[in-house]
Amino acid sequence: MAQRWGKGDIMKTISIVVPTYNEEENVPLVIERIRRIFTENLTDYSYEIIFADNCSLDGTRGLIKKYSREDKRIKAIFNARNFGFSRSTFYGLSQAEGDCAVLLFADMQDPPELIIDFIREWENGNKIVIGIKNRSEENRLVYLLRSIYYKVIKRIGEIDHIEQFTGFGLYDRSFIEVLRELRDPMPYLRGIVAELGFQHKKVFYTQQKRIHGKTSFNFWKLYDVMMLGITSYSKAVLRIATLMGFAIAAISLVIAVVTFILKIFGIVSFDIGIAAISIGVYFFGSMILFFIGMLGEYIVNINIRTMGHPLVVEEERINFGKDD
Repeated sequence: MAQRWGKGDIMKTISIVVPTYNEEENVPLVIERIRRIFTENLTDYSYEIIFADNCSLDGTRGLIKKYSREDKRIKAIFNARNFGFSRSTFYGLSQAEGDCAVLLFADMQDPPELIIDFIREWENGNKIVIGIKNRSEENRLVYLLRSIYYKVIKRIGEIDHIEQFTGFGLYDRSFIEVLRELRDPMPYLRGIVAELGFQHKKVFYTQQKRIHGKTSFNFWKLYDVMMLGITSYSKAVLRIATLMGFAIAAISLVIAVVTFILKIFGIVSFDIGIAAISIGVYFFGSMILFFIGMLGEYIVNINIRTMGHPLVVEEERINFGKDD
């Protein structure tokens, strides 16, 4: 909570939420750069660092515990197991108690120094200030695929998705309260910000290369996040399947009628080719499998949401006072 200084003066508290998973080499760097920012540039603000650790398997937890013993402003939430990036990140953000919260990823690809610009825009009255990548030093193919995904989800989604936005940004306490009221076991933060967030201010930056460690985001995790976004905020794929079904049925009916008329009146005489049959079977079979797979993704999404499971289960929390 905000700390009081002097006669009624209030020093605003900034909560820095840092999701971690196997970030042993980056934890010291994160703490060092955040401390420098508030020591040199944001001396009029108090701060806390909340590490939301998603059951790291390396020495990440040990390092966080060490730093939290030395500095009570460093807090930690340790999940009992790996609950997935989206759930762990969302939960950590919802636990922030400051006047605003900044979501910062531990890989340091998003520059922490942007916090200074975020807070300046926040003080100008913007409830949400988000970082937008206008350039990236990551793998060009990965960046291209991400760009394509953002454009696709923006086009087929039912809300105005924000391109090149990963969640890195500042969120006012009033928006954090909105997040706490949600009862969604599969939250998609980017969609929630676009759908439920206040008017936001964009701050553009260049995404850096990862300095230490290796990203845990393999193809399947990226695919999982992509499917979460599509199945949560778009009906387009299912509607395309329905329309294609009607269109193919209509075309097939016309072809069947025309073929029957030509054959019955002896206008043409031909044998049905094996190649034509094979192509038709494989094409329509693959289309059916694709849309059944997409339907399965929607059903899984619905199933998880109806179970009512908690976002995460905590194993331990540090420096949160009586709730530890």
